[in-house]
Amino acid sequence: MSAQVWPPISHEQLIKEEEDSLAAELEWLLEALQEALPSLKSGLEECLALFTPQEPGTTLALSTHRSETVKGFVTRVGTRVVKGLSALLGLLNQALDIIDISIWTGDPKNGSFISGQLRLLGELINEAKAIMQGGEEVVGGKWWEDDFNGDETDLSLPLSPTLSSHITLTPTSLLLTIRTLVPSPSASASNTNGTSTPSSTSGPSVTGLSLRTRLTQILAPMPTPTHDEADKTFLYRGNEVKVRDKVRVEAQDPSLMAVGAKLSAVGREVDGWRARVAIVMGEEM
Repeated sequence: MSAQVWPPISHEQLIKEEEDSLAAELEWLLEALQEALPSLKSGLEECLALFTPQEPGTTLALSTHRSETVKGFVTRVGTRVVKGLSALLGLLNQALDIIDISIWTGDPKNGSFISGQLRLLGELINEAKAIMQGGEEVVGGKWWEDDFNGDETDLSLPLSPTLSSHITLTPTSLLLTIRTLVPSPSASASNTNGTSTPSSTSGPSVTGLSLRTRLTQILAPMPTPTHDEADKTFLYRGNEVKVRDKVRVEAQDPSLMAVGAKLSAVGREVDGWRARVAIVMGEEM
């Protein structure tokens, strides 16, 4: 089945009519987007409001289930406690700037400009969602580089140099991981041969084991670790170490749950607008 134009027009005229139709459709689409942008902005502002510092903050339980391996709590005030939250806050602010530029500064009727703004907005939201997923590749994800020795993550009690505490994000909670550290065999061998392990300027050495500790390791060696980092060696505070024990505790955070849901909703809306604009303009996503 085919459609024909009546009365017949030339091929050149047909192409011009198609271009005019696409231009009119794009103009209507961009006007509709301008009406939708304030709603997207409101969703991002609601995410920011959930991370606004408010004393006394949000107190979350941090205790292992059915054991007393770890018992305690953490108080989150805004983005303090987790470095990833500060990065998330920065991305949300950048996304709001993109929306403001799209509304007030740039040309709202310029399809190429708006398409570029939507692409940037989508990338920022995806990056923010990735931070909430956690992992080593996001900001603050490398425990051997970011532990409780910074300005925003501090414990009320000093930690042993052989103990590492690290808080990261999951989509719905704060994740505390506590590790007990021992010198790696290669570092111990270097010290035995008369060469020193590189010293750290950010904390005490983990290689300064007492005679009693060394005798205990020889006479009653610890069981072989079975966690996922057992075979890895890390450079922690200037020393090569291995992880002997590893305990993970999650604290459910209602604010994180709400932000995750709102970000997903805003992200789907932005992806939808990107797709519609790309189709009319004949661009690839």
